[in-house]
Amino acid sequence: MYSPLEQFSIISLIPIHFGNFYFSFTNSSLIMLIATGLFLSFFNFVTTNGGRLIPGYKQSLMELLFEFISNLIEEQIGKQGKKFFPLIFTIFSFILICNLIGMIPYSFTVTSHLVITFGLSVSIFIGVTIVGFQKHGLHFFSFLLPPGAPLILAPLLVVLELVSYSFRAISLGVRLFANMMAGHTLVKILAGFGWTMMSVGGIMYAVSLIPMGIVFALTGLELGVACLQAYVFTILTCIYLNDAIHLH
Repeated sequence: MYSPLEQFSIISLIPIHFGNFYFSFTNSSLIMLIATGLFLSFFNFVTTNGGRLIPGYKQSLMELLFEFISNLIEEQIGKQGKKFFPLIFTIFSFILICNLIGMIPYSFTVTSHLVITFGLSVSIFIGVTIVGFQKHGLHFFSFLLPPGAPLILAPLLVVLELVSYSFRAISLGVRLFANMMAGHTLVKILAGFGWTMMSVGGIMYAVSLIPMGIVFALTGLELGVACLQAYVFTILTCIYLNDAIHLH
């Protein structure tokens, strides 16, 4: 019997290794390459010749996306966050496209692998920390002690705040990974259950319409989750940048 988790298997397409080090081109690498290619091709196509005065639906979609990310940065970070627009826009677009590609049957969901989402979250965590030190220098450590806190509690509060701050590097990636993996697994289980009932025939064929109907409903829900998780990942990145720039 096929396992619902087989959809997350990493398959080596072009084996590349040097001794004990493996750098194979996998199905995960292929999907990320396709996602990046689609992202660049779409925006290059839309922005060719500076766009149109009266935008078509493609240009309108791009402008809507630009406006959405711009407003998000304005609300969460303020005017100082405008210089981070390319980073935030790229993060949102990349995660969104990868999530949506994963909804195509027989494709691969890149964001369902912890190594990918954890790599993204750790990279963002390191970058945000660097921004904090560039902006405030050693005064950035004041972020670990809430204003107005009693000095007698400082040692305990600093440890708690340091653990909480460091945990951002984990929680940001785990949240995306867990939601995408759980949703795809559930859809696969219900689809397999419904298909098994249909293959039995008789009254079970009619009963199988129930799980298959749930699968279609969950597929629509997963499309919403794919967009929502890209938004959540992006808005949390904005919040972390806001904390690094403005401290408490």
